Amino acid sequence: MDGVINVLKPPGMSSHQVVAYLRRLLGQRRIGHGGTLDPGASGVLPILVGRATRLSDYMLDYDKTYATELTLGIATSTQDASGETTGMKTDFTVSPRQLADVLASFQGPIWQTPPMASAVRVGGKRLYELGRRGLEVQRQPRKVHVHSINIMAIWHEGEKLGFGTRVLLKINCSKGTYVRTLCHDIGEKLGVGGHMSFLTRMSSGPFHSADAFTLEEIGELAGQGRADFLLPMQSALPHWVQVKVHPLVEERVKNGSFILPEHLLDVPTTLTVGEEVILLSLEGEMLALAEIKKTDSLICHPFRVFGK
Repeated sequence: MDGVINVLKPPGMSSHQVVAYLRRLLGQRRIGHGGTLDPGASGVLPILVGRATRLSDYMLDYDKTYATELTLGIATSTQDASGETTGMKTDFTVSPRQLADVLASFQGPIWQTPPMASAVRVGGKRLYELGRRGLEVQRQPRKVHVHSINIMAIWHEGEKLGFGTRVLLKINCSKGTYVRTLCHDIGEKLGVGGHMSFLTRMSSGPFHSADAFTLEEIGELAGQGRADFLLPMQSALPHWVQVKVHPLVEERVKNGSFILPEHLLDVPTTLTVGEEVILLSLEGEMLALAEIKKTDSLICHPFRVFGK
């Protein structure tokens, strides 16, 4: 079994637990995920099965879209609802314009300090492991990119926003962005404090929540001997050009040897030097990732092959 499963992860399970569950359910040893999702969060968690696990580095690079709830007036030790309250401000008012201006200031490239609740390693230890022991260590800020922040809804009393106001945000951002830290930093910049009280991932690259399968749905289909939930490996790289190769050169491709342009079939566009392509068999099986190169003549050289 080789391919990608677009899983709708439930809250309360870690990404590792989802992988372990599917490993047992499908009887597959080679399974991994395409980007960690916090245990308390729900949403899109791409799962790579079999030879597709060799695509994990591409999956991690994708932009993500989240829906998150920011609660104003309360700061926590973990920057989300699971932590202890570290600060509370009950007597304040914030106008919608003030909120909009602060949100706008976080769009574009920003620097974030990974929270102690994150999985980043410092000195060989995960930060969340140190945090559970009550320790706090120095962390290096990281540059991330917030492409957009949009207000989806605001729940509050009166005309202005006060203590306990909940703001539902839609955030599109680069890999490595900590949404909990973004919520915390927004609260800090407003001068009232805040934390992330809800999080769901709406999309990860080409995978969207509307098309995702719950674990229950996957279990039901698998019990019927069906694999409708399994997407082909090439679905992980939807923007790559896909070309089929002549059956006589499939073994050359699988061995990592170059092939010539005349060995490529059904080429949808004109290929240029430096372009990366997906090589498929006539049946649509993903054989390799390759680059168009110029030596004495044009060649197509595999740089990642997918053997059995």
